[in-house]
Amino acid sequence: MPIALLALAAFIAVIIVWNVVFKRNMGEAMLLGLVTTALFAGAQAPAYLLGGLADALTHDVLYAALAFVFMAYLIDVTGLIQRILAILNSVFGRIRGGPAFIDTAGSAVFGSLSGSNSANTASSGSFTGPWMVRTGWTPTRAATVLAGNGGMGAALPPSASMVIMIGFAGGMVTTGQVYLGLLVAGLYQILLRIGLVAYFVRRDGIPKVDEHDLVPLRTSLRQGAGALSIFLGALIPIVLTVGPLADLLAESTPLGDAMGDISLLTWIPILIIGFALVAGRDRLPRSARDWSRLLDGALPKFATIGALLFFAIAASEILGRLGLAEDVNAVLEALPVGSTLMVVVVGLVVTLVAGPLSSTATLTAVGQISFLALVGVGVDPLLAVIAILVFASTEGASPPASGSIFVAAGLTGARPESTFLPLIVYYMIPIFLIGCLIGWGVLPVLGG
Repeated sequence: MPIALLALAAFIAVIIVWNVVFKRNMGEAMLLGLVTTALFAGAQAPAYLLGGLADALTHDVLYAALAFVFMAYLIDVTGLIQRILAILNSVFGRIRGGPAFIDTAGSAVFGSLSGSNSANTASSGSFTGPWMVRTGWTPTRAATVLAGNGGMGAALPPSASMVIMIGFAGGMVTTGQVYLGLLVAGLYQILLRIGLVAYFVRRDGIPKVDEHDLVPLRTSLRQGAGALSIFLGALIPIVLTVGPLADLLAESTPLGDAMGDISLLTWIPILIIGFALVAGRDRLPRSARDWSRLLDGALPKFATIGALLFFAIAASEILGRLGLAEDVNAVLEALPVGSTLMVVVVGLVVTLVAGPLSSTATLTAVGQISFLALVGVGVDPLLAVIAILVFASTEGASPPASGSIFVAAGLTGARPESTFLPLIVYYMIPIFLIGCLIGWGVLPVLGG
């Protein structure tokens, strides 16, 4: 087997063993995987390792991901996400199974902001999980819905997973194309989850919510309408760079091609942070000491995602120097596999790896080779990226190691193992099929 593919296999194996078997944290697993990967360079291992680390330090993906981390932290500590959920409660609370519909909508909202599956489950589920159990849902069914919805942290843009795949695709796709394409793919997943909730409500005979638990829409809007302004932070740069207005500005104003230089990865978190500071100003610290405490609370989140992505990007750079692209092309040329079957094979690989690993770690490990495999057999690069991201989004519902499952079980009092089979049947398999249909070009996405 070519050396780069051996290094990739060793990288994946070390991560899984260190994280799943030895129960060590993912940052350590990534570091050990990075060192293992560099060792395949033989006598040049130190140079490859240092080169990979240097490249990672200058990679814009790393800084974009850290900006998204702080963005998600800020909208949480300022209470903006709770205000948005309260508005959703007023809209959907009178519907049978309302808490589950609210969790679906809330997970889509917070997932698009945080990009984290476990954080997504905790943020919306801490409000809707106990409410579901109190209104007739069994703990197992409630935990299944919460964990299944948690996967939208990676299913909707922007996310660290999306950032990683844009980096792997290089100049073959643009950020705007991937953003719009993943948004459409995420809408397919939202429709799937809404349909599942409706099915569960009818099958399990879920009653309506008690009127005493509802807040009038006028009240929730008066208290939380300002929180909705944070979505302008994502809408403004998208409208300015993609679509008719972007074309008009580029063709009819002195701005010209400069509009195409606007980075969504840079400006979306910056603008959302700006709107969050305004909308959540009543919850912001009033003194330097309080600001210090707020920033101290963000440091563990920075350390976790920063270490993870730093080592992941460095390992990817080393794999590239070892000739991963050339190895993949050589293997693909020797395999008589068409595009239809290759989409299925890639989907199975990504979905299986996403079981023990996070979607971010999964794409770091197999994202590049999966993308090259699909493009190598003729799949459109944009469809390849979107399909892979959909496959990776099964992480939230992938037993047995998904953090979303254990968060959901803790919020509802369910046994985690009781959710394993329902999650596979109702979430993993349908999401896998959505990814296949996108890769085959059957389900359309925007951005192409």
